[in-house]
Amino acid sequence: MTGSATNEANTESPAIQADDTSIADPAAPRSGWRHVSRLTTILVMVGTLIVWQIVSDLHVFPPIALPSPIMVWAAFTRLLLAGYGGHSLVGDIWISSVRIGIGFAGAVVIGVPVGLVMARINLIFRIIDPFLQFVRPVPPLAYIPLLVVWFGIGELPKILLILIGTIPVIIIGTMSGVKATPPLRISVAKTLGATERQIFRHVILPSALPEIFTAMRVGIGVAWTCLVAAELIAASEGLGWLVQYAGQALQVAIVIVGIIIIGILGYAMELLIRLVERWAVPWHGRG
Repeated sequence: MTGSATNEANTESPAIQADDTSIADPAAPRSGWRHVSRLTTILVMVGTLIVWQIVSDLHVFPPIALPSPIMVWAAFTRLLLAGYGGHSLVGDIWISSVRIGIGFAGAVVIGVPVGLVMARINLIFRIIDPFLQFVRPVPPLAYIPLLVVWFGIGELPKILLILIGTIPVIIIGTMSGVKATPPLRISVAKTLGATERQIFRHVILPSALPEIFTAMRVGIGVAWTCLVAAELIAASEGLGWLVQYAGQALQVAIVIVGIIIIGILGYAMELLIRLVERWAVPWHGRG
């Protein structure tokens, strides 16, 4: 009897083990869901292009107002080969990317330390917060005349406009992250004998990093808004200038190309911030 029971157990064990393996592997359904999500995104994009082409073919809007995707692609290839308004498309992309990179990096380098200090020292908060709340609701376009008068129409006013428009988002996000640190973590660290510097470095800063990266992801969109606003008025090159210059000549296909490129670049920078976040905050979103 004992031998037959043992044999039955051994016979059933592979099936049980197989079931346990399938249950213990959560990566399989997650991987399948990722594939479904990506496929859905691709189908939505392709469907949008098809609907756009159909609307253009039916002349729901005049071709000058809504060129078809084929016309936009033709405009893109012309821009890529010959440029527009005396500038190459690659050059416009490069100059706008450099302006964004410098202005956004400056906002992060200044905004994160300021936000950390404001969240920890009440006196500093009382000094800076009125200026922060004054600057935050003012539209970026309102600063352009002052910046042009003070600094001319070179690169500095454009970079400063990006910094001024983006830095409140970074500061507020950083303060929010610091204040969201669970008090229990700080209490445990103090109980274990950690100094204030150790608590800040090993408890508060890691807890604030997810909020800081979220603020950076929001800030990159604000930075592009400020850049385009500056290039629409006080620039002779760049993607914002390209959109404005082509719009004056009613080259709507070129305007759409510029808008699409701005959207792609902004999305690519946001994805880059996500990658850095996964490297710097690998524990966030797990569990």
